[in-house]
Amino acid sequence: MSRSRRPVVAVVGGGIAGLAAAWELVAGAGDDHPEVHVVEADRRVGGKVRSAEFGGRTVDLAADAFLARRPEAVELCEELGITDRLVPVGASGASILARGRLRPMPGGLALGVPTRWLSLARSGILSPSELLRVATDLVKPHLGTGEGFGDRSIGELVGERLGRPVVERLADPLIGGIHAGSVDGLSAAAIFPVLIAVSHQSGSFMHRLGRTQAAQAAAPTTLEDGTPSPVFWSLRHGTASLVGHLDDQLRRRGVTVRTGTPVEALTRVDDGAGGRWCLALGGGAGTLEVDGVVVAVPAARAAPLLVAHAPQAAGLLSTVESASVAVVTLTVPDRAVGRPLVGTGFLVPRTTRVDGRPALMTGCTYLGRKWPHLARPGEELLRVSVGRDGDDRADGLGDEELVASAFGELATVLDISGPTLDSRVTRWSDAFPQYRPGHLLRVGTIERAVAELPGLALAGAAYRGVGIPACIGSGRAAARSVLGSLVVGPGPGQRTG
Repeated sequence: MSRSRRPVVAVVGGGIAGLAAAWELVAGAGDDHPEVHVVEADRRVGGKVRSAEFGGRTVDLAADAFLARRPEAVELCEELGITDRLVPVGASGASILARGRLRPMPGGLALGVPTRWLSLARSGILSPSELLRVATDLVKPHLGTGEGFGDRSIGELVGERLGRPVVERLADPLIGGIHAGSVDGLSAAAIFPVLIAVSHQSGSFMHRLGRTQAAQAAAPTTLEDGTPSPVFWSLRHGTASLVGHLDDQLRRRGVTVRTGTPVEALTRVDDGAGGRWCLALGGGAGTLEVDGVVVAVPAARAAPLLVAHAPQAAGLLSTVESASVAVVTLTVPDRAVGRPLVGTGFLVPRTTRVDGRPALMTGCTYLGRKWPHLARPGEELLRVSVGRDGDDRADGLGDEELVASAFGELATVLDISGPTLDSRVTRWSDAFPQYRPGHLLRVGTIERAVAELPGLALAGAAYRGVGIPACIGSGRAAARSVLGSLVVGPGPGQRTG
């Protein structure tokens, strides 16, 4: 069918996935691109990619970096023309609070799973008897199995082969920290699929995992000066400045970006030419008729929009669980810190006790060490993370109470004397979807059901990855799917009233 007008596409949700979807719809096509509307319920775009002024500098309030070797975020920076603003991490290494003190993470970890026994032994994270349990993987290797490759939890797989202490002090703080969850309830197939394959192979689990990871790793990339590319990047004015650059470029390309406008309902309109979608906008903003829709909101918000059109998908989306976290950003005089700050920070296993009580904090980042452009003479800039799946104690504390509790634990670990200079609390409610075992089967069912709806696709962290690059990739893939399904005839655009 010939097109008598430009197609109109709505992106529901202005987080990084939604903005990336909008960019995919308008980038690289000159003026021959759809008319695009981004509709965001919040008063700002960016979702959980956010920053604020703190102590005279711009500090990220959630993710403060993105993986350099996963291409989506770096490629987006290249397309936006901001690669000259990329900055690498200024420190290396991190620690684990284990067996009563901070201990360096061992070399050879694969997402928190050890692949070198000697490095693990030297770290002191495990006791001698616990190390002997791990050593059985070397001296009494697995004989292999013909069992199927069904999904299992990461904690079950690692614990079965290397023992619970490895799960609790390494795999859970690292993988669980990324997802704000427990590896005992996180899907290996969705998060770390190589574990399933390795667990069925004969020989040492650690050695097999190390060799598999090395074989799968791409050749190290280098910068223009020949130095190796860093593992993580940020931007000169914070990772969240990516949102500002993207928002600016979208508006320059004619994208309409509406904030403070929730989408209350999504209906199908028969216009005699394949059908269109009608968005009912909140706040008296009327309706918006479009040819295609990218739904880039959390699963709990996507479910009611789809219930009339794909009830099975909506039902599955409504079962996606999520975890809440909080971030306490603070400064202290550098002379008040009694212990050296080594590397980028430390992680706290959920079994840890501080001052005789279960630890509230899940980790601490030495922001002024990790990102030297944030450092200020005479003070240390620190960020304490609290909250994870199964631990909602932070929700019951006011901001002042949360700062006092988190800083009290931090002061014990780092031997900090005196009060903070400044502090800020940022809460992220239901921010981390939990990928339970069987997650990919659920996502596949959702995607097949939604594929039956012409001109509609889903994007975001609830499906196939929670990091910034994964969300960018999800948004762009959803936009391509919508573009590929558009059949456009004459029809109205926005209606107000």
